[in-house]
Amino acid sequence: MPGHSRRAFARNVALAGGVTAVLPAVATAPAAAAAEPSKAAAAGAAEAGAAVVTVTPGDHRYPDLTWGSNQRWVGTPDSIQLVSTPAQVLRAVQQAVRAGKGFAVRSGGHCYEDFVTNDRVRTVIDLSNLSAIGYDETRGAFYVEPGARLGDVYRTLYRQWGVTLPGGSCPTVGIGGHVSGGGYGPLSRRHGLIVDHLWGVELVVVDSAGRVSKVVATREDNDPNRSLWWAHTGGGGGSLGVVTRYLFRSPDVSGTAPSEQLPKPPSEVLVSNVTWSWSDMTEAAFTRLLRNFGKWYEANSSPESPYATLFSQLKPQHRSAGSFSMTTQVDASAPNAGALLDSYLAAVNEGTGVDFRVDDRRKISWLHAVTQWPGFTGTDTTTRFKGKSAYMRRGFTDANLKAFWKHMTRIDHAHPASLVMITAYGGKTNTVPAGDTAVPQRDSILKLHYVSFWTDPAHDATHLNWVRSFYQDVYAASGGVPASNADTDGCFINYADADLADSRYNRSGIPWYELYFKSGYRRLQAVKAQWDPKDLFNHSLSIKAG
Repeated sequence: MPGHSRRAFARNVALAGGVTAVLPAVATAPAAAAAEPSKAAAAGAAEAGAAVVTVTPGDHRYPDLTWGSNQRWVGTPDSIQLVSTPAQVLRAVQQAVRAGKGFAVRSGGHCYEDFVTNDRVRTVIDLSNLSAIGYDETRGAFYVEPGARLGDVYRTLYRQWGVTLPGGSCPTVGIGGHVSGGGYGPLSRRHGLIVDHLWGVELVVVDSAGRVSKVVATREDNDPNRSLWWAHTGGGGGSLGVVTRYLFRSPDVSGTAPSEQLPKPPSEVLVSNVTWSWSDMTEAAFTRLLRNFGKWYEANSSPESPYATLFSQLKPQHRSAGSFSMTTQVDASAPNAGALLDSYLAAVNEGTGVDFRVDDRRKISWLHAVTQWPGFTGTDTTTRFKGKSAYMRRGFTDANLKAFWKHMTRIDHAHPASLVMITAYGGKTNTVPAGDTAVPQRDSILKLHYVSFWTDPAHDATHLNWVRSFYQDVYAASGGVPASNADTDGCFINYADADLADSRYNRSGIPWYELYFKSGYRRLQAVKAQWDPKDLFNHSLSIKAG
């Protein structure tokens, strides 16, 4: 999710959910209509007549609606369209198409790049009011609208039905873009990615004649629109249309009750936060720590492992922070959960010659952990940031570790909010064939998020240089990017990084789209050509028709 521009570093910023930029939307009314057609007709009529709220420059709300979580990007659109119903989405898109000016869609606003705020975008269709969550009895699937934040999704699904989705740990991320980019989180080692439970999408599309309509696409083999569903299982946001509803039901479920349609989270988790002091850390100790972490996941990433319910992030911060931490959770009901955690901590620290400090260790409810515990969720702030990503198929090489030490201890960049989040991956995620979803990285054990946060625009160049040079040094052997090879396997589209499309920073000769989508990009291009032939939904990393 993975995203951490809005974390309080007092609690060692952590992200596990995926977020992305131009978020496809979701909007739809609860499907109780079949039982009460008169009420359904009345609701449809009311929806059809509802007016879109339009905010333009000069309106006192305008400044708050022209930026998201990354203050590097502030837009100057002619208008922001605040939509609350699917009919309003249709009208807003039709109006933008007729005007012949660029538009973009936003749900949660957790945007890494300028996809919604660049000068081309004259209309922003804001989906934050589309936030309903419920169960569609007719389709036998849960629906979630795009403006719904992950924290609200978890609360509603769990409190009402006892189920959840294996999404990210940042509770304020909008589900709109999180899903389309293939979001992951603390339960993914046990239950896979959030898109592994996506049954269908409803979305607004525009044909070659400029006609706007709403379509439904599902994963059913006989669905003629199935390819459109597939593209939303990791193809990224802002490329195909405006999602007006996500529909979730796990594959191969046998029961018909809502409580049997999605994974059940643990009732309680055993959480841990430990800290290492930089004052104790030598290069040998630091190198051994990171090497241990990678080797442990090489050995413990099978879905059958007793550690499949363990999720962890090691978060080395720049030495100027004084310390760095590792945050972990494990299903408290797992046999010998405490012993599993003890064994894990000992393995990561083995042979370093330094001790860690235990800052927090306790059993808490899963819902509290995923929505409030600061080890993973933190407190929202608004900063400037730059992020990069990498999938790892195995642990760190000597060259990787040398680059980590160099940049974590640089004296020309003494900034405590510069870090890397090294996150547990694998498990159930790696049981899905690479071509079954648009997320092709299905044999990785770790996911890395390189990021620096700051507030002063005057410091942009300094922080961009640190992130870029660090990343290029780590992957120097493959042209400055994590190419698909024995050690690494490309990048995560929800941590969108426009540098990958720039030859100054990507010297590998590998196109940006192959780093994200590998050979699946050709399939994504075919979907793009069919469903957005006019390329109205576009940004610097959007799918381009083949």
